[in-house]
Amino acid sequence: MGERLRFTDLDQYLFGQGTHYDVYKKLGAHPTTYRRRKGVYFAVWAPNAQSVSVVGEFNEWDTEANPMKKVGPIGVYEAFVPGAKVGDLYKFYIVGMHGEQLYKADPYGNESERRPGTASRITDITDYKWKDEVWMKNRTEFHEETQPMAIYEVHLGSWKKHPQTEEDPDGFYNYREFAHEIAKYVKDMGYTHVELMGMAEHPFDGSWGYQVTGYYAPTSRYGTPQDFKYMVDYLHRQKIGVILDWVPAHFPKDAHGLANFDGTAVYEHADPRQGEHPDWGTKIYNYGRPEVKNFLIANALFWVEECHVDGLRVDAVASMLYLDYGKQDGQWVANKYGDNKNLEAIEFFKHLNTVVLGRNHGTVMIAEESTAWPLVTGKAEDGGLGFSLKWNMGWMNDFLEYMKLDPYFRKYNHNKMTFSMAYAYSEKYVLVLSHDEVVHLKCSMINKMPGDMDDKFKNLKAGYTFMFCHPGKKLLFMGQDFGQLREWSEEREIDWFLLAEDNHKNLQNYVRSLISLYRKYPALYAMDNNTDGFEWINANDGDRSIFSFVRKSPTKRNNILVVCNFTPVDRPDYRVGVPKKKQYKLILDENGETQPKIFKAEKKECDNRPYSFSYPLPGYGVAIFLY
Repeated sequence: MGERLRFTDLDQYLFGQGTHYDVYKKLGAHPTTYRRRKGVYFAVWAPNAQSVSVVGEFNEWDTEANPMKKVGPIGVYEAFVPGAKVGDLYKFYIVGMHGEQLYKADPYGNESERRPGTASRITDITDYKWKDEVWMKNRTEFHEETQPMAIYEVHLGSWKKHPQTEEDPDGFYNYREFAHEIAKYVKDMGYTHVELMGMAEHPFDGSWGYQVTGYYAPTSRYGTPQDFKYMVDYLHRQKIGVILDWVPAHFPKDAHGLANFDGTAVYEHADPRQGEHPDWGTKIYNYGRPEVKNFLIANALFWVEECHVDGLRVDAVASMLYLDYGKQDGQWVANKYGDNKNLEAIEFFKHLNTVVLGRNHGTVMIAEESTAWPLVTGKAEDGGLGFSLKWNMGWMNDFLEYMKLDPYFRKYNHNKMTFSMAYAYSEKYVLVLSHDEVVHLKCSMINKMPGDMDDKFKNLKAGYTFMFCHPGKKLLFMGQDFGQLREWSEEREIDWFLLAEDNHKNLQNYVRSLISLYRKYPALYAMDNNTDGFEWINANDGDRSIFSFVRKSPTKRNNILVVCNFTPVDRPDYRVGVPKKKQYKLILDENGETQPKIFKAEKKECDNRPYSFSYPLPGYGVAIFLY
């Protein structure tokens, strides 16, 4: 077999060390020519198998037609199959350690049969011609700490759907159609990035892509790997970044998947106390095994380097860091120091983030981590995990608890909105209102709000204003920017028809104005992680439930003053203390008015400041001033 497609001694050495970062170019299925014959080179890691063969449409699924040869002691099997071609379905037939007969999909396969089928499909991922060189060049200069990120979180299968028919019972948009439609919407609204839920192949729609069987295959529900690349490419050409949700925490037990791969625990821990999530019914990766760590790190690089994705949002990080996550006594095993930290997962994150970010400047690694684990976004060399950003779940919980309250009770919970600033600089944060907050009977964002319908919209506008002016990057789930009424379901598209109603259209226009302001003024993003960038004017006005603060720009020009009123009480002569005797230009209010009005500060003490000015602040009113 040609040297280029043999699993060489060097390949085995690197894979055994966990540092073969493009191992996906060797393992899997790769169309090639060998001794002047066209065919496909297959390779799979099955260390405890008695034998392995490749079966598929090219050999009528005959288990004896194409046996694979074991190369070296590490347990990789390889075979060249002449006549196998792009488009053919295949699996690996594995006789396990104890004689089990297993038909497994390819862990490194780049395309899958459309569900409910479970085979892998031969494809050639090297044949896509990228056109996003300008974006990729500019990306190397992107610094998430000092640049704006307004992320639109989307579930591709339910953002928009075609009318369902007998020929097309799902009504899914394919990747190419979706790219054009989503780009129009995202550009119109002003979002900087799209974050896509569950793009890797998964058997069950209801898992939303968080229980993965094909880590190297964009799901075939929406098209081919080439279609997927086109989507990323097109979004880049429209100056939109692409973030994927990525799930290295666990995998499902489906018979064709990674579980019990060669009759033994290959990818998971053998001991169920280490290898199973009792709550989720899934398997936990063995992060101490070099080849498993390599599988996952190379997979992150596959999405970033092979598919040009700009960042990964790593799901369920807390479940990886704590050995007792979601477990009772007796269901977990302590580490060598006798405590509950998963030392191998910690090491895995440091390795993962160092490699991905070190090789791809300007990309981001985002942790969905729900505890107070220290230094999630700290540098690996300083004892941190090395992530670029962390979802701020504490802010999200406090914010939603506050916003759900009847305005009368908000004065007793004022600190829920101010507490986040006590820890705002401990990590680099993204403020998130994600899909998780609008499912499982939690209500949509608009229906969390108190009061009648008019009040709900006013509350939500005030809440979004607070969010977009608070330090931290932003993430909003689809439908919440126009006040989706129903909870999200993956089975139907979001309720676009609501935009025919004035209050929904007004909310959408208001969110568009907020995003536009956020991107226009560096005061609102450039110093998110700098204590000089934020200052409370009045954090203690609990009786009136009014918050006022300033965001400062790095150049000291175009600073922002924000006032939010979280009760329906009008304050016709509201007075706010200000840092300087300057002119304050009102650039956005609760009506979405952007006609600037000027207010002059006078020498009159208020909020412990020598200068102040007054203006009419309506019930649920907000005001953003430039000075």
